[in-house]
Amino acid sequence: MSAAIIFALLIALMLTGMPISIALGLTVLTFLFTMTQVPIESVGLKLFTGLDNFQIMAIPFFILAGTFLTHGGVARRMIAFTTSLVGHWPGGLGLAGVATCALFAAVSGSSVATVVAIGSIMLPAMVDHGFPKRFGAGVITTSGALGILVPPSIILVLYGVSTNTSIGALFMAGVVPGILLATTLGTLTCIKACRAGYPRLPRANWALRFKSFRESVWGLALIGIVLGGIYGGVFTPTEAAAVAAVYAFFISVFIYGDLKLREVPQVLLNAANMSAMLLYIITNAVLFSFLMTSENIPQAMAAWIVEKHFSIVVFLLVVNFILLLAGNVMEPSSILLIMAPILFPIATSLGVNPVHLGVLMAVNMEVGLCHPPVGLNLYVASGVAKMGITELTVAVWPWLLAMLIFLVVITYVPVISLWLPRALGVM
Repeated sequence: MSAAIIFALLIALMLTGMPISIALGLTVLTFLFTMTQVPIESVGLKLFTGLDNFQIMAIPFFILAGTFLTHGGVARRMIAFTTSLVGHWPGGLGLAGVATCALFAAVSGSSVATVVAIGSIMLPAMVDHGFPKRFGAGVITTSGALGILVPPSIILVLYGVSTNTSIGALFMAGVVPGILLATTLGTLTCIKACRAGYPRLPRANWALRFKSFRESVWGLALIGIVLGGIYGGVFTPTEAAAVAAVYAFFISVFIYGDLKLREVPQVLLNAANMSAMLLYIITNAVLFSFLMTSENIPQAMAAWIVEKHFSIVVFLLVVNFILLLAGNVMEPSSILLIMAPILFPIATSLGVNPVHLGVLMAVNMEVGLCHPPVGLNLYVASGVAKMGITELTVAVWPWLLAMLIFLVVITYVPVISLWLPRALGVM
């Protein structure tokens, strides 16, 4: 009954158009005030202790690094590099878009930043070379979602903080699925382009490839610095985020020079706005998790599922259904912060690996970014491509279907996620 009241209140507040963060906080306060004996002082204490976590500091630093890279000319140089490698293949510019989104996601950790940075350059170029706008928008919208899965993913950091799972193991678990998903999207792009007879670019010579690599190597090096530093024992994921922010500032301002010093305050303000929004959601989600735990709702759900002898196969199918359904009305960070503390104890009681659950949730969030009515990538790409949401929704369907098939594979073949972290001994 408590669970029904809590979720009914939360859904009712969300239906009024209230931001999810405020709806979470009001749900907690209303329930605590009217239906429990929990001292209200504990709310203030939980608000403070919820953010008093060293790992959470990684989030604003990764956001700052991504913001610097978006404004610092890194995307343009990565596009030139990937185009020189695969531009002569079928659907060359589309394939280059997929590859560049994967690379930029690996240095920014943000799907939205990837769509903005790559889409604003790649989409006009594809249209100029004879590709339909729908094709280009479909490629960039779905490939941009790789930012959620490819390390350093902010969503994986949130999952690690919410469930006390190793962020280092989560980052490594996202590598192989990220490469496989990028390959899947790239293959589909090639097939569609080949069938439609879309143009190819002339084959670039090795001198041009080396030149474009040399120009983009400063941005590409950030991948090695972050992941190499973490798994080489040089610094923690949080310290890696701080290093990434400083490095991104340095190359954007002093190496590439695309970002002027006078523009830095505005970049800092943009990053601060995004960080504040996310941290406010985290704070209220921590309160919501505290309420769920104090009412023993996750434990009761876990006991019920075990009592009914649910198999792992059925449980994971239900998890995917719930997360995909939630993706229709909420954005990824809110879904993860609400659902992870609920699903985590149930999954572990059934023997599901916590790292595998994190990757599974991340792939679900990727799908949610690309379908209406609240898919963030759809809205961002709509602004970049100047297309209506309905038209863009139709454009992304082939790639979205491929992502759903990939989700099924990731769900029931956990070795794809777990092989690399186990091989490296990080879990």
